[in-house]
Amino acid sequence: MKNFKGIIEKKILSLGFDKVGFCRPEVDHVTKRNYLNFLNKKYHGDMDWLEKHYEKKIDPKKIWPEVKTILVQGTNYSPSSNPIMINKKKTVGNISAYAKNEDYHKVLKNSLLMFKTWLLRKYSIDSLVFVDTSPILEKYFAEKCGMGWQGKHTNLVSKKYGSWLFLSIIFLPVELEVSSQAKASCGSCTDCLKICPTGALISENKIDARKCISYLTIEYKGSFPMSVRNKIGNKIYGCDDCLSVCPWNKFSEKTQKQEFIQTSSDSKLSFFLQFDKEFFLKFFEKSPIRRIGFESFLRNVIVASGNSKSLKLVRYIQMQLNNPSPIIRGASIWALGQILSKNEKKKMKKALLSKETNEYVIFELDNLR
Repeated sequence: MKNFKGIIEKKILSLGFDKVGFCRPEVDHVTKRNYLNFLNKKYHGDMDWLEKHYEKKIDPKKIWPEVKTILVQGTNYSPSSNPIMINKKKTVGNISAYAKNEDYHKVLKNSLLMFKTWLLRKYSIDSLVFVDTSPILEKYFAEKCGMGWQGKHTNLVSKKYGSWLFLSIIFLPVELEVSSQAKASCGSCTDCLKICPTGALISENKIDARKCISYLTIEYKGSFPMSVRNKIGNKIYGCDDCLSVCPWNKFSEKTQKQEFIQTSSDSKLSFFLQFDKEFFLKFFEKSPIRRIGFESFLRNVIVASGNSKSLKLVRYIQMQLNNPSPIIRGASIWALGQILSKNEKKKMKKALLSKETNEYVIFELDNLR
């Protein structure tokens, strides 16, 4: 057991992870205060679980009392080209780089479970493993483990991998030597703050998730606020803008992990507009996009279609005006309002008001200009 830390590190890297670090299961007072302030200001939006699990977030021992060392694994998913360029393709559905192949939750969890089994069989040591679905401050511990630092966009930045690292966590009931904490190296750069389309990055290291396109297109289930719809552009799942402009990305190398290499070219909005629920589930069978459900995905595609201003998409959007979901009908009305002429909007408004009973959809109709 003398070189136990080295043995563990070697095993983890052999399972396909690119980096691993070690730290104590403790959260400092400044981080606790900042996180509570984030919650008190309601910056977490509808993500009620963040508030519900606050005590566990700030104290890993409330998740597992036996934990003595936290391991953080980093896995490179760097894309082959800068995702920021897709913003210019108005009729293309812009999907975040991390979601263009297999679901990282499943891929990384499988590798972690192999480690867990190995550790238990070889050393009779139990462990807990997590991939982004438990009340753990992943980015905080990643910084403590020397994985990188939390940039001004609140995401992790690595000198070697830029902004493109998946994080996963292992809890161990043994005390191991800790890694050196990473030092913040953003300097005076504020590129990530300037690029945010909706102003969600309200200042350095502070985010209002309610304005974040990733939150809106993935976590949020309602209709998008009027103030951000045009700013969403062609994004239909997530947003990479603040990650894409980070200067440290120039040192990152394209991921070699087959499950995370982008497998196909970006699809047009017209393609996604023709999906039904069954085809959505089949098409995104191995993708994290499946998690948000068909209604949210279709809402995202319709809003992006409105932002495209493309007349070619009108007939596809019009097909959704009779959708049983008020969210979809409302999004379709707004999207058509961005494309149709004044006279066409007037006719549509009159026809739909004669039969619409949902208050939200009527609100969208009333706002047609």
